[in-house]
Amino acid sequence: MSLRSVLRAQTADCHAEVDKLFGTFDLSHRQQYSTFLRAHARIVPATEDALEDAGIIRLLPDWPERRRTQLLLADIRKLGDPLPPRLPPPALHGEAALWGTLYVLEGSKLGGALLAKSVPDHLPGSYLTPQGPKGATRIFMDRLDASGIDDPAAAISAARDVFGLFLKAGQLELEAVP
Repeated sequence: MSLRSVLRAQTADCHAEVDKLFGTFDLSHRQQYSTFLRAHARIVPATEDALEDAGIIRLLPDWPERRRTQLLLADIRKLGDPLPPRLPPPALHGEAALWGTLYVLEGSKLGGALLAKSVPDHLPGSYLTPQGPKGATRIFMDRLDASGIDDPAAAISAARDVFGLFLKAGQLELEAVP
């Protein structure tokens, strides 16, 4: 079974929880969209920085083109909102953890592309708009499956941790809404 299939099967429950929570946001409503972006800003920048510090460029040479932090922060600034405090990034010990973390971040891009359709044109939407190198998703999936990770437990654990961080970030932002 491919690492992608293992990750999909072993994180399906986490993925469903995150989809359920973030599916409650009405992205056509400015305040809810802002809350959605702020939740992502609690985890995406710290996670991308942690991946970079861990040497992700060795695994994905096109990593700089895949980063979304600047797009996310620009959208929040355009809305005139303050940046939220970041959650601590996931611990990334070993190559398998990098792949598991990337699995969640790259998957969120696919979800974001679907969500972008519900963001009105008058709101900034660069974070959710598909970007990056042409065929980036296929390249990522091919590299994930060719990674040669013998024991996927660390990748699964890292992916579950990142899903958990997204849940926590979403809950924190929802609790802060008056």
